[in-house]
Amino acid sequence: MHADPAPLETLDEATCRVLLKSVPIGRIVFTHQALPRIQPVSYALDGDDVVIRVPGGSKVAAAAQDAVVAFEIDDYDEPSRTGWSVVVVGRARREDSPAAVAALRRLGLRSWTDGPGEEYIRIVPEILSGRRVRDLRP
Repeated sequence: MHADPAPLETLDEATCRVLLKSVPIGRIVFTHQALPRIQPVSYALDGDDVVIRVPGGSKVAAAAQDAVVAFEIDDYDEPSRTGWSVVVVGRARREDSPAAVAALRRLGLRSWTDGPGEEYIRIVPEILSGRRVRDLRP
């Protein structure tokens, strides 16, 4: 008798990096008033770093000043009940030097929400992990 393969596959870092380039929206997890908060954000990659653009003075920008955050992306296909998720954990920092901001503007990144000003948050990955849910239908 052959055992069914496990429904969850652990993804290697190379696969996670490829998937990080495949969707335009993710979620940042940060701490606000001592509680976890999750917010959808558009993002881009700058090398291996995740970069998000948020309105100036936003809660994300305030919370992400040299703090450990998580960033997650995923995709799910309902008919086949398959999907994947990638999580980046790392230290976030606001990019505020004029040279850094000018370079990041070239990424063409738009904020998820409009607001006054702009701030760029860089997440330097310290932990990169992912899982894929396989189709186990007969």
